[in-house]
Amino acid sequence: MDANLLVLGGTTEASQLCRALARAGVRGTVSLAGRVATPVPQALPLRIGGFGGSAGLAKYLRAEGITHVVDATHPFAARMSANAVAACGQSGVPLLALTRAPWQQIAGDHWTRVADIAGAVAALGGVPRRVMLAVGRLHLPDFAVEAQHFYLLRLVDPPAEPLAFPDHHVIVERGPFTLEGDMALMRQHGIDLVVSKNSGGTGAFAKIVAARRLGLPVIMIDRPHIPARREAHGVDEVLRWLGHATADLGV
Repeated sequence: MDANLLVLGGTTEASQLCRALARAGVRGTVSLAGRVATPVPQALPLRIGGFGGSAGLAKYLRAEGITHVVDATHPFAARMSANAVAACGQSGVPLLALTRAPWQQIAGDHWTRVADIAGAVAALGGVPRRVMLAVGRLHLPDFAVEAQHFYLLRLVDPPAEPLAFPDHHVIVERGPFTLEGDMALMRQHGIDLVVSKNSGGTGAFAKIVAARRLGLPVIMIDRPHIPARREAHGVDEVLRWLGHATADLGV
């Protein structure tokens, strides 16, 4: 029996993994949530859309004969990751998370750590600021209650509807970003505060280093809780795991 892998994607690491799997001749599918209008081309066959919770994902694994699942979603895609843990547990399908280590605060950083989006919104209360808001399109409505600020928003797709911020500027651009570019962007818009999820990785790290270099405070949103699962931090680790897992299953 050949391996038949499902990669839950949407990250740079997921795309890297798919290229490695294609080169190795591993059969598989990459699944994206469909939140981006123009997804990055993938090296494996692509499906787009949800599964219908953990029960729907478990049904999909059985119907498609999936032998292994790699969860390479964003560290803040907590619901999808929890569904993957539950579905793989129900189906007896081996699961591995390909994830990034979180960013760590070092000398020169001025972070205020908050537990979630609500904590970040609360931390923005007070006098008007010029804020680079790097939390993703789906969470923008949460910040509309703090409308006194100027918001610099960098999005993959143009907003489908008018945003509820009286004073804002939208840049449509896909990372990875550079330190020089982010420092110039912050200076151009007079940014004096950055709000960011602790996504980890290198693709979005430039804004954190730029804030450090410019002496700007950062409201850093901690990662959500995800049920315990086996994790890897590199494509090579996934390939080694896949070799062991297929041997264990007699694949």
